Amino acid sequence: MLRFLTAGESHGKGLVAILEGMPAGIDVYEKELLSELSRRRKGYGRGKRANIEDDEFEIISGVSNGKTTGAPIAVVLKNKDYENWKGKYVPIFSPRPGHADYPGALKYGFKDARPVAERASARETAARVACGYFAKKLLEKAGVRVVSWVISIGEIFANLPSEEERMKDEKTAFYLFELAEKSEVRCPDLTASQKMKEIIDEAREKGDTLGGVFEVAAVNAPAGLGSFVHWDRRLDARLSTAVMSIPGIKGVEIGLGFKVANLFGSKAQDIIGGEKRLTNNAGGIEGGMSNGEMIFLRAAMKPIPTLQNPLPSVDLRTMEKTLAHAERSDVCAVGSAAVVAESMVALVLADALLEERGGSRW
Repeated sequence: MLRFLTAGESHGKGLVAILEGMPAGIDVYEKELLSELSRRRKGYGRGKRANIEDDEFEIISGVSNGKTTGAPIAVVLKNKDYENWKGKYVPIFSPRPGHADYPGALKYGFKDARPVAERASARETAARVACGYFAKKLLEKAGVRVVSWVISIGEIFANLPSEEERMKDEKTAFYLFELAEKSEVRCPDLTASQKMKEIIDEAREKGDTLGGVFEVAAVNAPAGLGSFVHWDRRLDARLSTAVMSIPGIKGVEIGLGFKVANLFGSKAQDIIGGEKRLTNNAGGIEGGMSNGEMIFLRAAMKPIPTLQNPLPSVDLRTMEKTLAHAERSDVCAVGSAAVVAESMVALVLADALLEERGGSRW
């Protein structure tokens, strides 16, 4: 079983990621891991924090001489911003609507939501990407690759190949990914990318934020991953849970998703006529198992809840009306969320692959 834990707060000394269940013999390159962390951190619309951190890390166990050993892998990522915040504690008495502040304060009985905000912060996803790197390297040994791209930010939508082609054609998926990597907002449509940057600038000037939609594709995933025998072993359920756990994600679709509800059954199913189907409406998953087609999902991210032009709130100490807490934040982080989603999908697929093939070494 492949599982991971993270620890640490947004402005604490750092983050810790522990990944258990990785077999021995997987090649590890620190430059590649640093590149993965950089992909998450960068992007148009990110705040000043992204420029402060360089995600300096240390692998302190589970890797020797450039290969995994089979022992739990532990990675420590330093928070450079810790030195800037040390001794400058700023309480959060007025919770931000849409953030974990208010329900977290109610849950733990806090009048100051800072402890909630520190752990709920998306800074934690850096540790997930560190774990996801190792999962991607395991999948790579099996010929599986996970890629992503952004299809919309706010009201701006990319002009892309048809949904059917994106879900079905591996070359198209790789091409969109390559284009996305050249875009500051991780959108394959470079014309739309410029418009997305402009609307992000508008939101920044208004003290507002933006969300969007991204897609993730797992190419060359073998058939039979997951299971139909128990609810919690179904691959689509596991993938949905993993992606929904990313801060700000409010919806996940697999394959055609909600659109399939508008079709007749004769049009919705992917006809079996050989090893490969003519369509991939199911997004590569049927009955809780991969079917050999590209695994394809789409996720919607809400606008970030920390606003420079804050919304109405209450003071947790008195419950009197006031304005929500405001501090440094991103304006838009959809592209970064897509990178985190790659890692979460890779971790689920690597776990499912180990269930099928097992082995203490690869």
